Formats: sequence, C-alpha cells, structure tokens
Amino acid sequence: MAAQQKMLTIGLTGPTGAGKGEVARILDVLGVPVLDADRIYHELLLPPSPCLDAIVAAFGTSVLAQNGTLLRPALRRIVFSDKSALATLNRISHRFVMEEVRARLAELEQRGAPAAVLDAPQLFEAGADADCHAVIAVLAPTELRVRRIMERDRIDASTAMSRILAQKSDDFFRAHADTVIENTGDLEDLKKATLAAWKQLTEGSL
Repeated sequence: MAAQQKMLTIGLTGPTGAGKGEVARILDVLGVPVLDADRIYHELLLPPSPCLDAIVAAFGTSVLAQNGTLLRPALRRIVFSDKSALATLNRISHRFVMEEVRARLAELEQRGAPAAVLDAPQLFEAGADADCHAVIAVLAPTELRVRRIMERDRIDASTAMSRILAQKSDDFFRAHADTVIENTGDLEDLKKATLAAWKQLTEGSL
C-alpha cells in the first residue's frame, strides 16, 4: 500500500469488541502518536461545523438538537434502518474525517515524528488504507466480543450480535491487513502481541 508521507503511517482497525482501542492505548503509552478517527469525527461535529452542515443538508433539521448540536439518536434511527442513508452519512463523514486526518499526519511529519498510528474502525471503507504503509487488524472470537460489547455498552446479547453482524467479517480483515493481533488472552498477552506486531512492521524503518 503506497503512502505519500515519509513518516511511517500504520493503520489500526478491527471489528467492535475485538480490543482495537486497547491496542491503541498500548501504542500511545509507548509514545507513538495515535490519531483516533472516531474522536476526530466527534470533534468535527462541534458547531460551527461544515461537517454537521453537510449532514443536516442531507438528512434535515430533525437531526439537530435545540442547541444546534447533532441529535445522535435521531440520526441513528434514520441511518440504521436505511442502507442508502447510511452510505450517504459515511460518504460525508469519511470525506471530512480524512481531510482532517491527512492534515494532522502532515503536521506530525513536519514535527519529525518517525511514525504514527491511524486508529479507524472503518479504515477500509474510508479508503484510508491507501494513506498507510501497513495495517494492523485486531480480532477476537465472536463469543468473547459479545461479552465485551455487552459489558461496555450495557446492552443485551442479541443487540451486541446485531452490531457484530453489521460489520465486516474476520476473513475480510485477515485478507486485507498486513498483520493480525489475536486478542484472546489477558492484557499482558495483548501487550506482548502488540509489541511484536509493532516491531514486525517498523523494524528497519525507524
């Protein structure tokens, strides 16, 4: 995967409940700059916001709260029941997020960072893998993911499973990632696996 930056850019992705966020935290503690695509998206929605304006233009003022911020439950009701609406939202959000991601990567490179991580659950959907030199996918067994999602989001098993089924399969991530972290053990096991994956992808490049 070609990338324009001289700085090494590693994509980090994986399905919900697999432990991608924990891997990002481990890398952050190591001193690696981590760009969180979800966090950037939420920042871009704070008014005044061209991203929010584009969403309102597409879905109407019913997705706005009285204070002018995004009414997330209203938007979720629209896009989760209509695949074309979800595709529209993704086109809008991916465009704005990737513009900001590329600006932040360029800033990190200017500051002399040897490497950075782009933490993005929809890395491939957004086409962000083209901006990365390599991609790490974090995976875990379905039953373990269900338990984690239930505990994290305080939802029932069927709702957790519906979220899992709405995402890409493990086979997809295995086929498209450069390395896979299997998050099946405890935190110490995950730290060791993360360090091994990072060394594998960066050795000789930093």
